[in-house]
Amino acid sequence: MTETKGPKPYHPPKAYEPPAERTASKAGKGAGGAAKGGTKSMSKPAGTATAPSASRQVPAQAAPAAAAPRTRSARLRVAKADPWSVMKVSFLLSLALAVCTIVAVTVLWLVLDAMGVFSAVGGTISDATSGEGGGFDLQSFLSLPRVLMFTVVIAVIEVVLATALATLIAFVYNLSASFVGGVELTLAEDE
Repeated sequence: MTETKGPKPYHPPKAYEPPAERTASKAGKGAGGAAKGGTKSMSKPAGTATAPSASRQVPAQAAPAAAAPRTRSARLRVAKADPWSVMKVSFLLSLALAVCTIVAVTVLWLVLDAMGVFSAVGGTISDATSGEGGGFDLQSFLSLPRVLMFTVVIAVIEVVLATALATLIAFVYNLSASFVGGVELTLAEDE
């Protein structure tokens, strides 16, 4: 055998070994002689000839199928919900819902007005209620400023009630979690 001179290069350990290399290294270890990281071929001294059948490598016995990679999972328990953070998050979410409600009502009113629904229904109601009092004017009653003012009032009430209700639910959860232990969650990582 020939001896190599000089320092050997450093090969850092692999953090992740792909499945093909993993099965090849296991098969090589099972065959009794491969180093870590795969099979190595030995160099032949100069001047030696081998028969063609000897140069072919005989495949090692098939290793058993590698088990599927395990996913790590952790069982955690939500023991307490901070009421202050629940209040802040619920306020922001209910505020976003209020803005969406106002925008949706505005768009709906503009579409109905463009289709002429208010004038058609208003004319029918005005004809049905006309008399000495002059009838009911639906178009002035359902004007955009009046509808938006009503929608804003409803949205403000929704923000206050949703924030208060979520905070109350956090307090009730903390009280019940002190007796029961809280909600258990199982978290697993994606692969």
